[in-house]
Amino acid sequence: MGARLYLGTRKSKLALTQSMWVRAEIEKRFSDIEIELVTITTKGDKILNVPLSKVGGKGLFVKEIEQAIIEKRVDFAVHSLKDVPTELPPQLEVSIFPKREEPVDAFISKDGKAFSDLPSGAVIGTSSLRRMAQLRAMRPDITIKSIRGNLDTRLKKLEQDDLDAIVLAAAGLNRMNLTQRITHKFSADEIIPAIGQGALGIEFRKDDEKTRQILMTIHHKETEITVRAERAFLARLEGGCQVPIGAYAQIKGDKLILKGIIGSEDGRKIIRMEKEGGRNCPEELGIDLAEDMLNAGGRSILNEAYKQGIE
Repeated sequence: MGARLYLGTRKSKLALTQSMWVRAEIEKRFSDIEIELVTITTKGDKILNVPLSKVGGKGLFVKEIEQAIIEKRVDFAVHSLKDVPTELPPQLEVSIFPKREEPVDAFISKDGKAFSDLPSGAVIGTSSLRRMAQLRAMRPDITIKSIRGNLDTRLKKLEQDDLDAIVLAAAGLNRMNLTQRITHKFSADEIIPAIGQGALGIEFRKDDEKTRQILMTIHHKETEITVRAERAFLARLEGGCQVPIGAYAQIKGDKLILKGIIGSEDGRKIIRMEKEGGRNCPEELGIDLAEDMLNAGGRSILNEAYKQGIE
């Protein structure tokens, strides 16, 4: 099956680390396959001085890469799944998911203080409206500052800017061997993660059966089941990563348990719900939980968010 495949990736250290891990896993399984990384700059990489919620649109970190796959300049791409919209170009699919990394959010404080011990008025940096809403709900007395940039940039801002702490995805820190920087990991009961957080999604052309068969060798079925439920939840809510929405699915035996959150950015309105279903029907569970939460007040929260230009 000897071949050379081209893998499209963003230029950030984390994106390159993730892509190089996938390349190594595939080349470990196929000694006669070579994978060349092709770096691509996305719109999200170019606009760094504006909060994501104000940039507008979905797929800010994937569109240019998707175009490269469609034009056959690359064969496939490795994305952080939380960046991938639920609606894809018709020629493409995201159906290969390696085993998920830790999905939770990590709290990193400048002086080692716990989140509960931060003084009133402490400043926490994050780029996520989902995190902002849940942090404010727990500590209305803190100040949230929107910070952008890749993982290294945000860690530098903790040291250089007037911040007491930052909140990042634990998965990225783990993949970059920076786990020792974490002060505390929020459980999914404290802060519900982003849809697909910690998971990689591999995107390729639907008609490229050869690449599909190669990629299937690193696919993890349990990860697939959980992210299908989460993404179905997101799709029903018609949301993106710029909306205060989160979901996290776990498999327990033959059951699938899905937690969801819809919140206002200021943290004053928070709806959390949990629903259980069969592991063989993840999309059904995701849609059912979304419907329950919309009917429980989530619809009015999201309508207000969209009116404010959060899309």
